[in-house]
Amino acid sequence: MTQIENAQAASSLKEILNLKWSPIAVKIVEEGMHPENIPPPSTKKLRYCQLLMAAKKGKSATLTKENIACPAAAAALGLLPLPEKISSGEMLKALGLFDAKEAAAVTMAQMPKLEQGKIKAIAAAPLEDAKFSPDIVVIEDEPEKIMWINLASIHKNGGRLSFNSAVFQACCVDVTVIPYLTKNVNISLGCYGCRDATDIADDECLVGIPSEKLEEIITSLRSLSQKAMLEVRQKKVYNLFKAQEITAAVQSKVEE
Repeated sequence: MTQIENAQAASSLKEILNLKWSPIAVKIVEEGMHPENIPPPSTKKLRYCQLLMAAKKGKSATLTKENIACPAAAAALGLLPLPEKISSGEMLKALGLFDAKEAAAVTMAQMPKLEQGKIKAIAAAPLEDAKFSPDIVVIEDEPEKIMWINLASIHKNGGRLSFNSAVFQACCVDVTVIPYLTKNVNISLGCYGCRDATDIADDECLVGIPSEKLEEIITSLRSLSQKAMLEVRQKKVYNLFKAQEITAAVQSKVEE
């Protein structure tokens, strides 16, 4: 995707869904790749979820093994090995996330991740400003908007959706690594890390969209916005139900 295509896609997503934040373009840079127009490395250490937080607000940057602050995300993104304290479950148990470190260890052992040593950087930018072709587009917003994106992903061919999460590593694994590896949309309710380290609101969640599916999803969102989305947002059935309740209450009062 060119910068113009990125800007057009961002504009469509914002217009149709009334997004609160900018969609985020994410580029995974493998060793040996020399993509053009990647933003410069962050001048300070950041967690990956904080990189996405900055991008949704208009800032662009790149993380490498030198400036990524979260060891779990660094391992998931293939930048660094997973520290033993995390792989053993010791740290997650200490945080109170799991009943026993063995349960945490099982979870970490099943973590989807990119190949160690194969990845040299990961970049993020607001989609409308991205000068690179993204691998993933991440959106953080209210569940209703994320719902329409997921329906749009099956609008054309039908089927059912399956989501993969451990309610841990929401940004790095759930909405980046999994969509990158599977080429399927994946959602996340958030996790301990991103809810502690970023400004994600209690009523927001996330979705990761493989770039290969972005055009189809936008086309389907346009179709959905013509009828289904419009009618649901007007809450016609609910308003009728409430009107009937009020009418029944008034009638009951009159009969007393």
